[in-house]
Amino acid sequence: MSGRAETGEPQLRISVVVPSWRDSDNLAVLLPSLMRIASVTETIVVDASEDDSAQEIAQQCSATFLKTPIPNRGAQMNAGAALASGDVVLFQHADAELTNAHLSALAAALSDPAVIGGAFHRKFDERHPRLRWLEKAARFLARNGGAFYGDQSIFVRRDVFLRLRGFAQIPLMEDMEFSRRLRAAGKTVVLDPPVRSSARRHEREGPWKTSLQNGLFILLYNCGVSPVTLHHWYYKQKSVAGAEQPRDVSPPELSP
Repeated sequence: MSGRAETGEPQLRISVVVPSWRDSDNLAVLLPSLMRIASVTETIVVDASEDDSAQEIAQQCSATFLKTPIPNRGAQMNAGAALASGDVVLFQHADAELTNAHLSALAAALSDPAVIGGAFHRKFDERHPRLRWLEKAARFLARNGGAFYGDQSIFVRRDVFLRLRGFAQIPLMEDMEFSRRLRAAGKTVVLDPPVRSSARRHEREGPWKTSLQNGLFILLYNCGVSPVTLHHWYYKQKSVAGAEQPRDVSPPELSP
């Protein structure tokens, strides 16, 4: 029994929203683990792929499943949050971990009524040790007013999320745009233990190339370049390189 329950305080109700696109393998790992965490009130998967196995996995794990026709992470997260009933909504990437220790830290932080939301520090998985230097840089930035990125498991009190009108309807940088408004709206926190996130894109395209590209896109966005323009540049480059493009918009992971 948690300390909150022992003191007679109501248990914090946490809704986990998972946007997915061709993530069946990741969902098969994440969703069973969420079932074992008592503080997760509900899990909502919002899938934009054509793979029926995502729905099957969600149903087997007692998760609410919502299908969307277009892969757009911001729109998917808004759709999931609209169904959420918890006190807090946590937005979780399908390929990142979420454990009882993370949610215990979240509950402890939100016992302070002044805290409206935040995110977790980030840790790369063991597949790419050359990315470890990014963890210290990201930790410094997060502690000093930097943006929260999607793979940091952003969380927010549901009433605050509604007041902020959710994520902006933009094709890229929806996490950065939302975190700016979240930080401006009240007290936010960045928590440990860090969330272990996948290094899949860094492995596929090379850590230095990916990090430099991410940093450039973040710089351009901060300088006022439109997310629509950035999306066009990003996927035009992918098309020229011969990589597969999504049907519409599936934002890349643009954390440094």
